[in-house]
Amino acid sequence: MSYARSAEAVADIAASPETLFDYLDDQATLGSHMQEPSMIMLGGRMSYSFDNSAGRAVGSHISMRGSVLGLELTVDEVIVEHRPPVSKVWETLGGPELLVIGAYRMGFEIHRSGGGSLLRVFINYDDPATVAGRIIGPLLGPIYARWCVTRMARDATSRFPQ
Repeated sequence: MSYARSAEAVADIAASPETLFDYLDDQATLGSHMQEPSMIMLGGRMSYSFDNSAGRAVGSHISMRGSVLGLELTVDEVIVEHRPPVSKVWETLGGPELLVIGAYRMGFEIHRSGGGSLLRVFINYDDPATVAGRIIGPLLGPIYARWCVTRMARDATSRFPQ
């Protein structure tokens, strides 16, 4: 499937690909920025629920639920690629109920770089399908998408300081 928009963040990480992959493979840790209230989430936050594979195998399901400004948000994801220590990719299932982005494909790639790793976190996404989403998605979606991938890369950098 092709998506209309994308964002990515790249970071040098002072950890081996194996160590970095183990850290990022924990979806709750990877998405910890979604679980705490923040300005970009307008004070809202999301909570995760996992199947028995906890997002660590192809076909594993992840659900997120939350609210922003009193609006309920939901998204269901499935892991579509899981290749330790190289890459992991997940996609939305059905129509996510989100404010500024719609369906998406997201993931990370890790390449050995010197004594550490080069991390690329990416998201490919569409604007939301709602009328309101088609208005605010093009304005706020790129800001949110950049924030999300940048936070994931920055959190990994912080976890493994130089």
